[in-house]
Amino acid sequence: MRAGPPPAPDPLEVARLAEARTAVLLRIAAACARTGRDPRAVTLVAVSKTVPPERLRAAVAAGHDVLGENRVQEAAAKIPEVPGPRWHLVGPLQANKARRAVELFDVLEAVDSAELARRLDRVAGEVRPGRRLPVLLEVNIDADPAKAGFLADAARAALAGLLDLPNLDVRGLMTIGRLAATAEDARRTFAALRALAADLRRAHPRLGPDLSMGMTDDFEVAVEEGATIVRVGRALFGERPAAL
Repeated sequence: MRAGPPPAPDPLEVARLAEARTAVLLRIAAACARTGRDPRAVTLVAVSKTVPPERLRAAVAAGHDVLGENRVQEAAAKIPEVPGPRWHLVGPLQANKARRAVELFDVLEAVDSAELARRLDRVAGEVRPGRRLPVLLEVNIDADPAKAGFLADAARAALAGLLDLPNLDVRGLMTIGRLAATAEDARRTFAALRALAADLRRAHPRLGPDLSMGMTDDFEVAVEEGATIVRVGRALFGERPAAL
């Protein structure tokens, strides 16, 4: 364990990350302006997969207050080293890592089955009694066999029971956009998730308003279609190593 506080972040790295953050926020604001939305209604999650703790401390100093990790094990090593931000788990969660995820994260964005939701409910009741765990339900809106998540009809069938789980706060839906040649090609995915959320909310008003959709290649289209959370990595931190 390190004795004392972590070293101060590199000012040049803070400046670089602040510039990248500002550029992404301006793009979000422009997308909101095109559709009459308030950019303050969109949360930017800086996806920090493979980014080392010292660079994440610089990101926090640059203004990032929400970081997103894909893997519980990687996050467990980073979170104690990076004080200050809220943490979202944006990648898939294996059932055997549910307890650690509940201990570490503020929001779990990719709850992809009723079985996982029920397990998280049990664990949250033990780990954080009296504090409901914010979650999003991952929806495979394109019915892509390569993706995880509830199919639309399965989400309709399961939602009432999931909203009754006493230790979960179901804040909304998330999806992963289709692999597409252009951002515009992903629009129908995001529009379909927005339409499903509106349909579900009419029947179940307790479903929260969040829509987590859009990443570096398509977040502007996602914002135009109603995203309240965008998960951006490369536009902030640069390209990941090819092997990761």
